[in-house]
Amino acid sequence: MIRSLPLSLRRARRRVPAPLLLVAGMVLLHTGSAGAVHLFDTAGPLGVTWLRLSWAALLLAAVGGRPLLRAVRTATWADIAATAVLGVVSAGMTVMFSLATDRIPLGTAAAVEFLGPLTVAVLALRRRREALWILLALAGVLLLTRPWQGEADLLGVAFGLLGGACVALYIVFSQSVGSRLGVLPGLTLAMTVSALVTLPLGLPRAAAAADGRLLAATLALAVVYPLLPLLLEMAALQRMSRGAFGVLASVDPAIGLLMGLLLIGQVPVAVQLAGMALVVAAGLGATRGDGARPADGTREAGSGSGGPEDTDPRRGDDERRDAAAPAPV
Repeated sequence: MIRSLPLSLRRARRRVPAPLLLVAGMVLLHTGSAGAVHLFDTAGPLGVTWLRLSWAALLLAAVGGRPLLRAVRTATWADIAATAVLGVVSAGMTVMFSLATDRIPLGTAAAVEFLGPLTVAVLALRRRREALWILLALAGVLLLTRPWQGEADLLGVAFGLLGGACVALYIVFSQSVGSRLGVLPGLTLAMTVSALVTLPLGLPRAAAAADGRLLAATLALAVVYPLLPLLLEMAALQRMSRGAFGVLASVDPAIGLLMGLLLIGQVPVAVQLAGMALVVAAGLGATRGDGARPADGTREAGSGSGGPEDTDPRRGDDERRDAAAPAPV
């Protein structure tokens, strides 16, 4: 079953609509994050996060096969450096989000973290007036956290902001590593670095609480997040325009709020719903003028021309044939 994951991913990339892949990835991401919250009392956010990252690295290595070995053999020092940075950034992104959700509601943490990629999107437009979308999102975060009531957990918000900075860096370096090494090998190596980086932080608490239930639960959660969401997102990006991707990504905080409500029982009040609406509106507004260009390193939706990975001599013939296959309409 595990060995069939690369084949299943390639089939999904061809047959399942790209927006559905992306939405499924976001739902899985927040489902996994909500499930992890229930384990924090057992092994703490750092222990649970390290176990999830370690399981994800092991699972990816198990399905990597020859493309992974080929990527390792042919990697240059520049490839290794970029992958190491991506692994550190991925670790920071996951750890900070876990620490944030340990202190503030899941939807609020997702909205605060969303400020990172939103800022990257606005800066990429290079128009000063687009900064208004960042201000709108900040207003939404204020409504979500309600600092005037004196109940806002500023440390939780700070963790979310640091996570957002890591997400912004992740966007940049994931594109670089994916084009250098390929999607699956690059993600495998980066996840291995993430597990090693977080080992000193998570091992003590995880070892103290380790039992069969915790190991089984974190293994299941590792599949739900980070493994499947990252793979689905990478598959979706190959067939979506940047604008379409941005529009769908804008609803990510709202999905986080919904998963927090359904799986953790975190019920938002009316002012928090209004704040979430402002954050989503800011994301939609920031992408409205950027819908014609494809995401970096990807093809236009429905295009048969390959992106940067199609010409990588280190990729196998089967991978190149798969990447060149036209997407279904």
